[in-house]
Amino acid sequence: MKTWFITGASRGFGALIMKAVLASGDAVVATARDPSSIADHPRLLRLPLDVTDEGQARDAAARGIDKFGRIDVLVNNAGYGLLGAVEEANALEVERLFATNVFGLLNVTRAVLPHMRKQRSGHIINMSSVGGYASYPGWGVYCATKFAVEGISEALSLELTPLGIHATVVEPGFFRTDFLSAQSLSSTAGRIDDYAETVGKTSTHAAAVNRQQPGDPQRLAQVIVQLAAARKPPTRLALGSDTVARVEEKNLDVARELDQWRSVSLSTDFGSAA
Repeated sequence: MKTWFITGASRGFGALIMKAVLASGDAVVATARDPSSIADHPRLLRLPLDVTDEGQARDAAARGIDKFGRIDVLVNNAGYGLLGAVEEANALEVERLFATNVFGLLNVTRAVLPHMRKQRSGHIINMSSVGGYASYPGWGVYCATKFAVEGISEALSLELTPLGIHATVVEPGFFRTDFLSAQSLSSTAGRIDDYAETVGKTSTHAAAVNRQQPGDPQRLAQVIVQLAAARKPPTRLALGSDTVARVEEKNLDVARELDQWRSVSLSTDFGSAA
């Protein structure tokens, strides 16, 4: 029996992953700002956790160890979105978003890793987004947090593999959850008319596709259980046909642009031709 530590477990992906894990026979330390809505279970420890509070994260990890003896899988799921142009996002909105999506993830990771290093095993699963691989108008600051999660996860994979610990960043596309609802998505307070043709269209599209997204969140939850059971898990895992298409599109764009500017790129080394 594995023990999972899941953040943001009261709703969305976190709640579905928690249910799938319990159904598989594993134990869960389920954390959320308000865990009261999480149904009790014999193999479940419900704990309050604001991921921006590192002391609370350490306490939650310690209580999980006291209850189950180990933590085998960490799912860093807690986070939210911010819709608006980069210029429209004020300093406080940006700081709050990074505090949860990036610094909160780091707080929990630092709280759990000492236990994994001690047991020389474990798997850190960081929930990113298709927006962690390719950005979109209106999602710039949110995507910046997920780009950060991607970089952190890649480095963790390299640092932890020799210690018997895996790290995977998961990139869901648009799944039929409450992410585009007010519970999980904030919009910038500021509005600039010049962005109506770019960010405005993104806002309209987000409202139109809410609850119509192609991804099945129940299937995603099952895939996360499958991922944790893999002997050699990937460093990154794209989920959803839309994510696969966007990754392929970006890879082609990057390759084309690299080829177009190759001579300029290579011209900056010492001894290169002028």
